Amino acid sequence: MLERPRRTRRLTLTEQVLESLGQAIVSGKFEAGNFPTEAEISRLFSTSRSVTREAVKMLTAKGMLTARPRSGIIAQPQECWSLLDPDVLRWMLEKKFSHDLLRHFTEMRLGLEPEAAALAAKQATPRALQAIEQGLQRMVDAENGDDDHLEADVAFHVSVLRATGNPFYAQLDELITTALKISIRQTNRIKGHTASVSAHRRVFNAIKAGNAARASAAMKAIVQEASLLIAADQARDVPAKKARSKASSVPAKRARRPASATR
Repeated sequence: MLERPRRTRRLTLTEQVLESLGQAIVSGKFEAGNFPTEAEISRLFSTSRSVTREAVKMLTAKGMLTARPRSGIIAQPQECWSLLDPDVLRWMLEKKFSHDLLRHFTEMRLGLEPEAAALAAKQATPRALQAIEQGLQRMVDAENGDDDHLEADVAFHVSVLRATGNPFYAQLDELITTALKISIRQTNRIKGHTASVSAHRRVFNAIKAGNAARASAAMKAIVQEASLLIAADQARDVPAKKARSKASSVPAKRARRPASATR
């Protein structure tokens, strides 16, 4: 059954329906294609048909549903989803930890962020440099317990994207923010400590100096470290999964009944 999201998140009614349905689709509750009708969704969430219709329309735009007059509402397979949509990516990453999904995202970062750092070194305005420096300072503050490690790290990377002055890079900030929050959390867990302030400082110093090659190399080193951590963790996880699978397939031995003292 679908679950109603908690209202403490201050979402609108449409957003609440969107969240619940999106999470349900990603978790595979509608793989057979049997999706509730608008009337059924409205009854479940106690919402008007217009609210329900708007949520369905938003999920359709994300490639997760199709809605036709005679066919009704049908859940779409994953290959149809808009993976660059921040909501879709968040639902996928939150559903269940996946090394493959995390690896794919890190590969995308490797293709984007070093080039963004190089472009920032060429085009960053004083205001953009200040934003990157503020992100770096937040990371320093987090080391001293005065800020949040995750939020500070994300702020640094997003400020580099915005410093490119390129509107296409700038519009990736929501996608990068969404995925980085989960990616950084996982890589920090794997290596047992938070991101290196000194590594991020090298990126900032290169951008500030206008050295595109050095900025790109410094950012590439950060993303490559994350990629190596994910690959190593996945390699360790495969034997563990096989062992768990083998253990679960072995039937438990029946305990011997103790011999009775009397006959």
